[in-house]
Amino acid sequence: MPRQTAAIGVDWLPYQKGVDMPADSFRRQRAVLALGAGLCASGCALAQADAPAETFEQLAAQEADRAGDPDFDSALGHAAYASGHFPRAVFAWERVLLVQPDNVAAQLALGRALFAVGDKRAALAVSPAVREQGIPVDAAVAMDQFLVSYDRADYHGASSAKGFVELAAGHDSNANVGPDSALGRGAGLPGTPAWTLAPEAQARSANFGSALLAVRGRQVLDAGWSLVGAAAVGGRRHGTQARALDNSQFDANAGVAWRRERHEFIVSGVAGAYWLDGARLRSLGGVQGEWIYRFDGFGQWGSFVQWLDMRYPGQGLRNVERSIGGVSYSLLLRNGALAYGSLYGGRESPGADGAEHFGHRLVGWQLGGQVPVLPSLALYAALSGEKRRYGAADPFFAVQRRDRQWSAALGASWVPAPNWRVTPQWLHVQNDSTMPVLQYRRRVFSVTVRREF
Repeated sequence: MPRQTAAIGVDWLPYQKGVDMPADSFRRQRAVLALGAGLCASGCALAQADAPAETFEQLAAQEADRAGDPDFDSALGHAAYASGHFPRAVFAWERVLLVQPDNVAAQLALGRALFAVGDKRAALAVSPAVREQGIPVDAAVAMDQFLVSYDRADYHGASSAKGFVELAAGHDSNANVGPDSALGRGAGLPGTPAWTLAPEAQARSANFGSALLAVRGRQVLDAGWSLVGAAAVGGRRHGTQARALDNSQFDANAGVAWRRERHEFIVSGVAGAYWLDGARLRSLGGVQGEWIYRFDGFGQWGSFVQWLDMRYPGQGLRNVERSIGGVSYSLLLRNGALAYGSLYGGRESPGADGAEHFGHRLVGWQLGGQVPVLPSLALYAALSGEKRRYGAADPFFAVQRRDRQWSAALGASWVPAPNWRVTPQWLHVQNDSTMPVLQYRRRVFSVTVRREF
C-alpha cells in the first residue's frame, strides 16, 4: 500500500496521546516506564528471542516519550518487525534515518519492512543506497527475488532500465555431453545393428570461458500498464581440444504488463537463436504469459504458460512445437534467507510426419535456497529433476526413449564491492536413459564475475 503521512497519525499517535487505549494498556505503560533506558539497550536482543510480541508492547508504550531517540527507535523497529507489526517498523526506522541518514543498517531494515507492507517502490529507493555502502547481499536477494525479469515497481513506479555483464571461467568434465566411456568401446544393443561411438562423440573434458550481456527495462504508461522487455547475448569458448563445441546464443522478449494491487499479468513475445561452431543450430519464436501474485513482502506465487516454435535449419525432422506451463513459490525469510520451488510440465510435438520419436512429454521440478552467512557473502544450493517420455521407438535402436535427468548445484555469492558479484559454483548433471548411448554424467566447476549497471 502507498505510504501517506496521514497513516502515521492513525497508527502511532494513539500511543502518544492515549486515545482509545484501555485501562490495562495504561497500567502496562506505567510499569514499563520504570525500566528506563535499559529497555532500549536490550530491545534488539529481546526482539529476536522468544517474546518479540511482549517486547514490542513494552517499547510501544514508551513511544510517545522516546520517539526520535535513534537507539530507542532501532529497538522498536526490531521488535515491531519480529512481531509482525510491519507498518510500525517502517515508521520506527524512518525516524532513525531522519536523525542518522547514513545509518546503513537502518536503511536495510527499512527496506525489509517496506517489502513486508508491499511498498516495493519505496524499497527500491532504499536498496541501491544500501548496496553502495557495501551491505548488498540481503538487498540484492530481495530485489532479485521480487523484481525478477523486470523491475516490477509498485503502483506509480518510474520507468527503468538495468543490466549486467558476466565473465566466467571453469572446467567441464563432459563438454560435449557424451555418453559413459564404456559405450565408446562399442556394444550392440539387442535387436540393433552393431555400432561404435566415434572418438569425437565420447565424453570429453575441456576448460572454458564465457561471457554474457543482459539488459531489461520497463516503460511505465500509467498506474496499471507498462511495456516490458529483456534481451541477453552470450557465448562460450573451449580449449584447443574442444573448439568444435564453441557456442553462442541470443534471447529476447518484449510485451505488456498490467498490475493491480498484488496481481501482475504479463504477455510477451519470445525469440531466440543458438549457434554451434559458427553454424546456427536452432531458432525459436513464440509467446508466453505470466501471472504473479505477491502475498506480502516475503512470499510470491508465480505461474506461466509458454508456446514456442523451435526450428533446426537443415534438420526439418527435428522441428517441434513446445508448449509448457508451470507454477512457482518463493519465500524470503526474515533472516534474509531465500527459498523457492517450482513444478512444470508440457510437451514437444513434432511438425513432420514419421518424426514422433523426436517429440516427448515432460514434467520437472526445482528446489533451491540461499542463506546469508556474512553481510557480503551468501551460500546457495539448488536441485532439479526432469522426466521425458518420447512419442515412439527410435528407428535405429528400436527402443522407446525415456529419460530421467537430475542436477545439483552448490555455490557462493560474494559481493566484494557495490554492483560487483563473484560466484564460484559446482554443478553435477546426470541423465539416465533407456537408450544407453544417451546416458551421461557431467561435472562443471566455474567462477563467475558479474558487474551490474
